Amino acid sequence: MSAAGAEPVLQVAIDSKWYRPPRAEPVEAVRGLAFGVGAGEIVCLIGPSGAGKTTTLRILLGLDSDFEGRVSGADKAGIVFQEPRLLPWRSIEHNVRLGLPRARRDQNLDGLFAQLGLTAWRGSYPKALSLGMQRRVALARALAAGPRILVLDEPFVSLDDAAAAELRGLVVDTVDKAGMSVLMVTHNVAEAIGIADRLLLVSRRPASLIGDVPLDRPRRARDRAWAEATRATLAARHPDIIAV
Repeated sequence: MSAAGAEPVLQVAIDSKWYRPPRAEPVEAVRGLAFGVGAGEIVCLIGPSGAGKTTTLRILLGLDSDFEGRVSGADKAGIVFQEPRLLPWRSIEHNVRLGLPRARRDQNLDGLFAQLGLTAWRGSYPKALSLGMQRRVALARALAAGPRILVLDEPFVSLDDAAAAELRGLVVDTVDKAGMSVLMVTHNVAEAIGIADRLLLVSRRPASLIGDVPLDRPRRARDRAWAEATRATLAARHPDIIAV
């Protein structure tokens, strides 16, 4: 968790984002959404489907510049999408190295592959790996360049419970060791309560910030009873966002 008063690693302030499709009514996707992510902090962005979370990610990653507001710190981000987005004709090692600047593609990645349990798969191709292992490769690609903040878009969706738990633990251990920050978009409230230092609750469209909830209990001390009580409290305060 970041130190109090420390300058955020990532700052997002989206005053307004509109979509103006031809021959259709304009749609405001985001309005007044502002937040920061501190050094070493894991922050989860939670909201209903269609609320504008993906739009927000596209803006902070520089994929959509047609908005009013500002973003700073995103140039130091690594991104892991829902889909691993691996090149099937490239080996695992080549897929990871392609995420590096050309001048750094020969750097030693032995430690990274070992940390993520990928050493034995370096010469394999994506089709030989399960979805969970492919997501490890996508994580390795994002981490290889040493980002200050890791941006995760539903990284554990479609995995069985065991694979999701294993990958969550791997992500948390990796970023904690590196002192890295995380911004994760998820629909899974239980997942967010398990790993986040802070929850950002986003309203239905147009997306606005309606809750900034710190989770002060250490992750290792978050038992099932505490997690269920925390979820129940959030659901009572924000029933449109979090189901009981």
